[in-house]
Amino acid sequence: MKLTKNFLRTVPKVLLHDHLDGGLRSQTVIELAHDQKYTKLPTTDAGELAVWFQRGAQRGSLPLFLEGFEHTCGVMQTEEALERVAYETLEDMKKDGVVYLETRFAPIFHKQKGLHTETVVKAVLRGLERGKKDFGVQYGLLICAMRNMDPKISMEIAELAVDFRNQGVVGFDLAGEEGGYPPKKHVDAFHYIQRENFNITVHAGEAFGKESIWQAIQWCGAHRIGHATRLIEDMKLKNGQVLSMGTLAQFVLDKRIPLEICLTSNVHTGAVKSVDEHPFGIYYRYKFRVTLNTDDRLMSGITLTDEYCTAAEHFGLNLEELEKLTINAMKSAFLPYKQRIAIIYDVLKPGYAKAKKGLKK
Repeated sequence: MKLTKNFLRTVPKVLLHDHLDGGLRSQTVIELAHDQKYTKLPTTDAGELAVWFQRGAQRGSLPLFLEGFEHTCGVMQTEEALERVAYETLEDMKKDGVVYLETRFAPIFHKQKGLHTETVVKAVLRGLERGKKDFGVQYGLLICAMRNMDPKISMEIAELAVDFRNQGVVGFDLAGEEGGYPPKKHVDAFHYIQRENFNITVHAGEAFGKESIWQAIQWCGAHRIGHATRLIEDMKLKNGQVLSMGTLAQFVLDKRIPLEICLTSNVHTGAVKSVDEHPFGIYYRYKFRVTLNTDDRLMSGITLTDEYCTAAEHFGLNLEELEKLTINAMKSAFLPYKQRIAIIYDVLKPGYAKAKKGLKK
């Protein structure tokens, strides 16, 4: 039986790589702009605005892809706006069958009207906590530093992440344009996170080569890698088969370092030319720990269900294989071990068992 979008929406899913400021509803952007007297939006029609974001993001360039964030961040400058966006995110997750979400954002971008970073984080956590209670979706919040900013700021953001570790923040990330901004410049912040026994993920190997991934792991101590499309450069291929792996690819495989794969987004940013050319298929076949993710739902016009459909259609994944990817994601989450196990055995496995029965009818 074909895995339809409606069917896949019902199976329990786990999302590890999703940007809070890249997943707003277009109607919410318009309403927040009105409330805050933000006048830079290209249109105040929700449908047209969604198309504008998607058209702008789908030009095959990461810097161009990031342009839309001026507007989403532009309307996320009050506590009320931040709380609303976080709350609606969990409502959208519930509708899409996501049972656990790790959403991420850079607090530094939400200070234009004078909010302190601590206030920004508290507002987002309030929204997420309210969403968890109302919709039953569990969450973790990742705090992002920006690679193009002063490393001293990254250290402050790392300290901020650790300060909120018992209130819903589960880890630290480095995001932003890769070219010319190597992750090792921020090594002090990462060493601080490591000394605090905290969790690290790094955007690497999306718009820059395998060296970015190597630095993220070996200089910065990344426990997960965001995107990692360029890890394929460390493999010798022939007719889609891996003849040999370099030491980096072998290390990632052996150490089971999770890869936060974003199929659609990688096409939109130009990291890959097409879904069919995405290295995900090779990573999956050769047993890398891969997970499926949305990256920016508004910019790419997608849900996690869409990504599951794309993986099924382009790489021939069946329901059991999608279940494996989902469990991989939950194993790789930054929640404490006991909570991860509980979600796997109490939510994911029963959910997929029910779905398999439904498929057979």
